[in-house]
Amino acid sequence: MKVLNFFSGTAAVLALVTGLAAAQPAAARDRMSPGAAAAVGVLGGLAVGTILGASVAQQPAYAAPAPVYVAPPPPPPPTRVYVEEPAHVVYRHRPRRVYVEHCTTERYREWVPGWGWEYRTRQVCN
Repeated sequence: MKVLNFFSGTAAVLALVTGLAAAQPAAARDRMSPGAAAAVGVLGGLAVGTILGASVAQQPAYAAPAPVYVAPPPPPPPTRVYVEEPAHVVYRHRPRRVYVEHCTTERYREWVPGWGWEYRTRQVCN
C-alpha cells in the first residue's frame, strides 16, 4: 500500500511539474538545455513526492487506537456499625464439659511365622 501511495504521489507531482514546464515562456526554456530541464523536473518531482508521501505515511489507516487509561472508581466510604452490648450477662445453664479424646497411632514390628518381620500400626487412645 505504501508503494502505491508513493508512486501515485510521484506521478501526480511529475504531471504537475511537466505541465508547469510546458507553460513557461519560450525565453526561459531557451536558456536551459532540455536534459537539464528534465533533470530539474525529475528532482523536483521526487522531492515533492517524498514530502507528500512522508506526510501521508505518518500514521497508517489500519493502526489501532492508542490505549486509554481509565482510573478505577474510588472505594466506598467505610461503614461503621455500632452494637450495644447488654449491661449484664446471665448464664441459665452451666457450660457442659466436653471430653476430648487424645488418640495416637503407634507403629510396631511383629514376627509372622513363615514370612518374617512385618510392620503394623494400631491406634491408642487415652
